[in-house]
Amino acid sequence: MKAFSEKMTLIWPPFFWLLVLFILPILLILIISFSISQNHGGYELGFTLEHYAHFFDALYFKIFLRSIGYAISTTVLTLLIAFPMAYYISFRESHVKYKLMLLVLIPFWTNFLIRTFSWVNILGYKGLINNVLMYVGIIDSPLILLHTSLSVNIGLVYSELPYMILPILASIDRLDKSLLEASTDLGANKWQTFKNITFPLSFPGVITGIIFVFIPTLGQFVVPDILGGKNSYMIGNVITNQFLVTRNWPFGSAISISIMVLVLILMIYYLRNYGDRGQIKDFI
Repeated sequence: MKAFSEKMTLIWPPFFWLLVLFILPILLILIISFSISQNHGGYELGFTLEHYAHFFDALYFKIFLRSIGYAISTTVLTLLIAFPMAYYISFRESHVKYKLMLLVLIPFWTNFLIRTFSWVNILGYKGLINNVLMYVGIIDSPLILLHTSLSVNIGLVYSELPYMILPILASIDRLDKSLLEASTDLGANKWQTFKNITFPLSFPGVITGIIFVFIPTLGQFVVPDILGGKNSYMIGNVITNQFLVTRNWPFGSAISISIMVLVLILMIYYLRNYGDRGQIKDFI
């Protein structure tokens, strides 16, 4: 009985904050999603599936598929950039490693909105890139880089890159370096050592990085709002508009719940089929 009491004492604090900060807000959004919208904003408690059906209209579902595309491309690009960086940092001397890690973390010291706006000055019609290209004579007139799918992808990759680097770096850092030495002693070249030892053993960090990047990117609204155009809107922008502009809270809530469920299904499928490589499968 005493042991049970001690366990409950340890469990209650995190459970309380989980309840207050996670479960209750989701329940509130779920209740609102079934409510009835009123003509001039607001909602009336009730039960209707109208808002969920509305989400699967061609217009909104097209935006959702576009968001999936941005999330996938951002995840792939950040992984391709982050893994070599994490690998390089991990095998440096301690004093160099800490300095490089500091450089990865420095962007977090600046407000995300300011960092996103800085890309307007870089990609703009009279921005840094166009000025440099025109100065060296590569182009005669400025390129249209801002408010395009390219600018959105650049902004998303830039904003999410540290979230991919850090878990992969932590995973590679925990590798038993003697395994790599043994592989070399047994005649394996660098590529064989990487393919058969380094990458498989760092896969938990890769899985974590994919989750950390894919899910936040799917709900992103700041980057497409600042760097994108009318054809670059993501589902996060739709949700923001429903809550802050049109004040159709039930529809915004229905979109949020729908995305949450769809992402949960995708993640469970992914982890059930591929999570065993990251030692996650048993928990799903």
